[in-house]
Amino acid sequence: MLIDATHAEETRVVVVDGNKVEEFDFETVNKRQLAGNIYLAKVTRVEPSLQAAFVDYGGNRHGFLAFSEIHPDYYQIPKEDREALLAEADEEVAEESEDGEEEEEATGAAENGGDDEADDVEERKKARRTALFQRKYKIQEVIRRRQVMLIQVVKEERGNKGAALTTYLSLAGRYCVLMPNTS
Repeated sequence: MLIDATHAEETRVVVVDGNKVEEFDFETVNKRQLAGNIYLAKVTRVEPSLQAAFVDYGGNRHGFLAFSEIHPDYYQIPKEDREALLAEADEEVAEESEDGEEEEEATGAAENGGDDEADDVEERKKARRTALFQRKYKIQEVIRRRQVMLIQVVKEERGNKGAALTTYLSLAGRYCVLMPNTS
């Protein structure tokens, strides 16, 4: 790995294998890296034909936020609908759990991991809720203009396109990755 930092305004890094360049990267003072950064953003436009939203996060251009990248906690659903959907998801998971317990008892493979089973059921409930919300609604029904949300840049701005964004945050550490609101 060769690092050239002789100029204050630019740092260049090259990874070489013998005489062959494997990787080349550079960072300049004028262009800051966006990928991985987390911002508080505001929805500027909801695009039903793309099932996506464009958000202002402070970058050069508005970022692109696909509907599948929006966590259901940001959906603006009437309270009655939300409670009905949550109850439906919980019922489906309870039915799945009962079926699974019957199979375990029939095969004699019941385990003593009660905490693990409770965690697993809770994760399945969250996953089911997310799937139900996304299947039942379209982006224009649940995301509003001027809505504020916490986003993370997934892909840098390229050409005349804005950055690709997500609301499923991920913070990488040395030994683990923290992914809040993810099952």
